[in-house]
Amino acid sequence: MSHFSTIKTELRDPVALVAALKDLGQTPSEAAQLLRGYQGQTQEADLCCPQADGGDIGFRWNSSEGRYELVTDLDLWRLPIPIERFMSQLTQRYALQSILNSASAEGFVVGEQQLSADGSIELVVTRWQG
Repeated sequence: MSHFSTIKTELRDPVALVAALKDLGQTPSEAAQLLRGYQGQTQEADLCCPQADGGDIGFRWNSSEGRYELVTDLDLWRLPIPIERFMSQLTQRYALQSILNSASAEGFVVGEQQLSADGSIELVVTRWQG
C-alpha cells in the first residue's frame, strides 16, 4: 500500500520556487488543490505540479517552520531521476532564481550565465552607476 511522503525543505520564497519548478520542466499550479496518489488517495497542497500518470508533486506551506515541504506519493514517482536528484536540482535552481530576483531588485543585470560541466552555474552581474 502506498502513501504520501513529506520531505522538509529550506524553500521559503514562492516566486523563486515556481520559477525553479518551471526551469525543471514542471508546470506548477499556484492554487491550493488535491494531489493524486495511489488508488485515488489525495492530499492537499498549496502548490501542485500535476503528473500525467498521477503521483503529483506538491508543496505545502509549513507556517510553524516558515518553509515549504514537498509532498508526493513516492511509490508513484515517475520522473526520470530519483527524488534525491530532483531535490538537488530544484534547490540549485531555487537558489539561482533567488539570486536573480535579488540582483534585479538591486538594479543589477545578468551579463553572463554559464553552466559548467560539473553542474555548477556561474553568473556575472553588472550595474551601471550614473
